Amino acid sequence: MPAPRSNERLRRYWDKHARSYDRQMRFLDRTLFGESRTWVCSQATGDVLEVAIGTGLNLPFYPPDVRLTGIEWSPQMLAIARRRAEELGRTADLREADAQALPFPDAAFDTVVCTLSLCAIPDDQRAVAEMSRVLKPGGRLLLLDHIASSAWPVRAIQRLFELVTVPLGGEHFMRRPLRRVQAEGLQIEQRDRFTLGIVERLAARKPAPGSADG
Repeated sequence: MPAPRSNERLRRYWDKHARSYDRQMRFLDRTLFGESRTWVCSQATGDVLEVAIGTGLNLPFYPPDVRLTGIEWSPQMLAIARRRAEELGRTADLREADAQALPFPDAAFDTVVCTLSLCAIPDDQRAVAEMSRVLKPGGRLLLLDHIASSAWPVRAIQRLFELVTVPLGGEHFMRRPLRRVQAEGLQIEQRDRFTLGIVERLAARKPAPGSADG
């Protein structure tokens, strides 16, 4: 896990970019991610945790009957998410917390969601392990992120980008969340990869005791 000083530097970076984040992401949603937020959030059921909720761009896409909790480590982004929830009339427990050390007991949620954030969480393996820990047996993990491309010329460009983006804001382009999820023993139920193989969305289930794979 990164040192506290590194965490604080990254928190300040995302605080600084909180006001411009929505504008940047809406452009990327149109050009790269399409309807992926709807794909992810529409599958959420029951007690739902969104990890790294950011400015709350997913809030409009959740079914009205879910009981939503969201965590975010940037206070400035969290403030925007709270205003968005209020404007939408969405009841949600939104709190400041670290994805690498979730402040919840084991098996607390039916669904865990994380979109476009594992790329920037310092220890993505630890974050996925924490998501698995707080999932109930039989619960679902729903992910969306940009990943290492399936085309080698694009991967070469991504590696060049990382020379700037990783030191600047901790953003990685070569990660593969699928491998982290599989390492936790979750069962992949659906996986879509598109846009030159740089976008991937996953639905995985935590095995229940007594299941064939559990």
